[in-house]
Amino acid sequence: MSAKYFVSLDKVIKEFDFEVIYLPEDFKEHTICSPDVNRPGLLLVDRDAFFDAERAQFLGLSEIELIKKLPPEEQFASIERLMSHKPPFVLITRNLELPECAKELAQKYNVPLFRTAEPTSSCMSALISYLGTELAERITRHGVLVEVYGEGVLIVGDSGVGKSETAVELIKRGHRLIADDAVEIRKVSAKTLVGSAPDNIRHFIELRGIGIVNARRIFGMGAVKLSEKINMVVKLEQWNPDKVYDRMGVDTEYINIMNVNLPITVVPVKPGRNLAIIIEVAAMNNRQKKMGYNAAKELLHQLGMQEEEPKPEELEIWQSY
Repeated sequence: MSAKYFVSLDKVIKEFDFEVIYLPEDFKEHTICSPDVNRPGLLLVDRDAFFDAERAQFLGLSEIELIKKLPPEEQFASIERLMSHKPPFVLITRNLELPECAKELAQKYNVPLFRTAEPTSSCMSALISYLGTELAERITRHGVLVEVYGEGVLIVGDSGVGKSETAVELIKRGHRLIADDAVEIRKVSAKTLVGSAPDNIRHFIELRGIGIVNARRIFGMGAVKLSEKINMVVKLEQWNPDKVYDRMGVDTEYINIMNVNLPITVVPVKPGRNLAIIIEVAAMNNRQKKMGYNAAKELLHQLGMQEEEPKPEELEIWQSY
């Protein structure tokens, strides 16, 4: 069974700056666990067969006009029907006015009641996006996450292989650090992973022989970033003379993380190799591939070879050019 995550109501209020009409005294204990929201028009007219009380409820122009057209006694019953399900909160959009009984019923059922000037659709979209990230399925991986030329690069490898040192070199070359040592990866959609650092170790880097340093303090605010979409994975490993490494890059290899396939590049490490520059080139090459250009395939085409992994004798031919 997958873990169930939640976000505090207090955090949502601060993020969206909602106007508070009614807020329970214990509001800091209230949480939201559903990334979806709802417009309860059917519930207001007593059609609640598929109503999900775990969702935040939006009252927009359609819902408010529906309520106002009801007789006073039915208005009370309609709003009470909504509040009695005790949703995480009820939000009125466009600065619309509700009947006076709404605040009274919110207090009776201990339901937070807010208002915003934002249009209903745009506010719903923003809240769904925010909750989708905050409540996303997540795992923590050992590694380093950096932004290189706009590409989120997750650097993985055995402890001591040089991940943090490479990250520092990339920062000095103008790129940004998201997380070092522990990367919290969230699956925000079926094809998208977003990485960030746990709050307690954000911006810190461990360098063997030096210790812990704060990247934001040393390199400035422009050297760090809170989160980034993960576009590719770079695996650092000690150079193995018996292993055959990919020298062409015709086909892209993938690694599966949380059922999302990410392109992976294996970079062998040995003295004299500038890993930061290699990762910069890997990031730019990955972006070119996403845009439909593959340098290895173009080279094979110009040499009159087929677009498949060349044989050893073919390698000798183009290497002689």
